[in-house]
Amino acid sequence: MGFLSFFDRFRGPNASGGDRSPWGDFFFEPVSARTGSGMRVSPDSALRLAAVYACVRVLSESMASLPLVIYQRRADGGKDKVTDHWLYRLLAKRPNRFQNPFEWREMLQGHLALRGNAYNQIITNAKGEVVELMPLHPDRIRLELLPSGEYRYRFTDRFGTESILPRGEVWHLRGLSSDGLMGMSPIELARENLGMALAAQDYGARFFANDAKPTGGWIEFPGSFKDSEAKKVFRESYQQAQSGANRGKVLVLENGMKFHEVGVTNKDAQFLELRKFQITDVARLFRVPPHMIGDLDRATFSNIEQQSLEFVMHTMTPWAERWEASIESELLLEGDDIEVEFDFANLMRGDAASRASYYQSGIQNGWLTRNEARIAENLNPLEGLDEPLRPLNMVEESNAEDVELDTEQTEYPSQEATEPSVEAVARLRALIDSSAERWARRIARAGRVEEKELTLIAQSLAVPLEQVNAWAKTSTSVEEAQLCQSLKSLGMKQ
Repeated sequence: MGFLSFFDRFRGPNASGGDRSPWGDFFFEPVSARTGSGMRVSPDSALRLAAVYACVRVLSESMASLPLVIYQRRADGGKDKVTDHWLYRLLAKRPNRFQNPFEWREMLQGHLALRGNAYNQIITNAKGEVVELMPLHPDRIRLELLPSGEYRYRFTDRFGTESILPRGEVWHLRGLSSDGLMGMSPIELARENLGMALAAQDYGARFFANDAKPTGGWIEFPGSFKDSEAKKVFRESYQQAQSGANRGKVLVLENGMKFHEVGVTNKDAQFLELRKFQITDVARLFRVPPHMIGDLDRATFSNIEQQSLEFVMHTMTPWAERWEASIESELLLEGDDIEVEFDFANLMRGDAASRASYYQSGIQNGWLTRNEARIAENLNPLEGLDEPLRPLNMVEESNAEDVELDTEQTEYPSQEATEPSVEAVARLRALIDSSAERWARRIARAGRVEEKELTLIAQSLAVPLEQVNAWAKTSTSVEEAQLCQSLKSLGMKQ
């Protein structure tokens, strides 16, 4: 801020909207930048705009309500949920002695949305374990570069005591940054837009405080005053008669005087249109759909549903990724095989019909078990519902022959035929050979014969079940060629 800007503090009360009276708090507030509209804009003063407060609240409460899940990676590429890790207890149970996880995350996301930075002091115990994350107000902390290229933080508490915190004792969450060290404040970058909105809001307040009438005007006097002192006395008496408790009373002019109003009407200034546009402008700044902050002018059922989905994908997902990356890089060691994620299932739940369709698709296609669907709906799992179902009309290519073998309808020679023809015998031999080859491959691959497969073998080879049981007890070889020959011999005994 320039030197001359300091004297802007001593201008009229409407210059920046602050109260400069002996009872006001203007001189105790943080110094902020003056905008072209004459308003001073800071993160705290911007919250006077309902649209800004609504956007910050939507972002903060949405981030705070997302369940935090910690996974342990497995060798096969999968991952298991972890609830006995110190990081889970810290972030999902008790981040510090004063706040619960919702309040803590809500505060930090509010700091990020308004100031572009959020800070926590990392407090450890005697063993070096992190036991608390104490939030630090961004307005009370500043980053200091060191000659070595490293940096540290200087924090001033509410009592005015300054302390130096090394880099390793501060968890710094950054928003969009231009230097990689400090996040840029959205309020500072958009101060002209917000300053215009604050100016319009203050103008509206003054307009209605004056009974919705313009205050500017001039008085036409056909004569002349005796001297300047008489003119001054008349002006002061007129203002006293039309201000304060006398506002709105009938004006009485003498000696042929006429009052002429001067000013632009709200219609000419397009006051209402400006106010509506500023709501959209603020929503654009925070990338929040207008309907989520109460602006339903252009909302329909279909576009609200689509915008809600886009809010999750394009607004909350980048914020969650920013949190996850910072947690993993700043709080975990390089050797920790831990992955942190925010679960968006609650924001993507949809209505009952949509969830039912989602679960049905997952269960029928085999990538979701019935108990997993019950747990997602906060229902207790039931015994026997942990195994995924497999569609009968879709199998893996390697098992296609086995399924074909199980479902094949074998045609047998007529029992009435006393003497089968040569063609029937050849056809039966071909069926038995084909079945024997496929059963040999299946048994050799599994390394054993399952009990439930004996009946299928008897049906496919047209052999009594007793003979198949006897064959299974005596045939211990798992060599495919030997199994194939043995099964062919078993089938041709008939």
